[in-house]
Amino acid sequence: MEISSKLVNQLRTETGAGMMDCKKALVEAQGDFEEARKLLRKKGLAAAASKAGRAASEGLVVARVTVKGGVLLEVNCETDFVARTEDFRTFAETLADRIEAHDAFGDTRSGDVAALAALSWPKGETVGEHLTQLVAMLKENIQIRRFARLVPREGERFASYIHGNGRIGVLVGVPGGDESLGKDLAMHIAASDPRFASRSEVSTGVLETEREIARAQATAAGKPAQVVERIADGKVEKFYQEAVLVEQPYVKDPDKTVGQMLVERGGKGALDLRFVRFKLGEGAGRAEEAA
Repeated sequence: MEISSKLVNQLRTETGAGMMDCKKALVEAQGDFEEARKLLRKKGLAAAASKAGRAASEGLVVARVTVKGGVLLEVNCETDFVARTEDFRTFAETLADRIEAHDAFGDTRSGDVAALAALSWPKGETVGEHLTQLVAMLKENIQIRRFARLVPREGERFASYIHGNGRIGVLVGVPGGDESLGKDLAMHIAASDPRFASRSEVSTGVLETEREIARAQATAAGKPAQVVERIADGKVEKFYQEAVLVEQPYVKDPDKTVGQMLVERGGKGALDLRFVRFKLGEGAGRAEEAA
């Protein structure tokens, strides 16, 4: 059966499969375009399965901020080369748009990644089906690792910042101040890596762990018992200054804390902020890289 080059090119454009694979699929489907697409998807599933066990520690962190809220998303692949391709970046950015538009996800810092597979994709397929095609086309294991989706509270304004071509991403919500305040704050968070927004977020367990470490170090150094607790108190205070956002020195003006900067530019209400920070591959067994 004669298969036109125009039909082969159309199938290649829509699926990303190779020219010969597209022609073979069309021949097998006797020229039925939709059937040929199905055949390529089936082959894509096999390709995806064969790559699923390979390490995916590169990729991108992308952010989306709209009037409806904000999204922070991490998608992983095997190599930095693939992470920099237009197809991979388009997938990550389009997926962030789909998450932002899907109200059922609500307000979450740890979204249900498994639920993404069933979301619709712009060309009428699902996210899972499109991801399978992308794996077949780029020939790498590709995984959606995590996402956060924040819905604005009263008076809250979102801002985002992506650092290092997608290696660190920050989404921040500030109740007060202008757009530049949120952007400056997001840049600070990317650089300084705070663990908590305020002291109230630090659990008793975390504090007790810091105290135990400080006590053990002071005791090992031969400090008298009456001094050990004072040293532990001092270590906890230092922990707050390093780990709590509003108590960190502000990177653009280290003579001020972030909290002081927020009050000056957004009023006391700005202290009731929240943020999400993703570092590519963080906690997934990849070597940590300097921010």
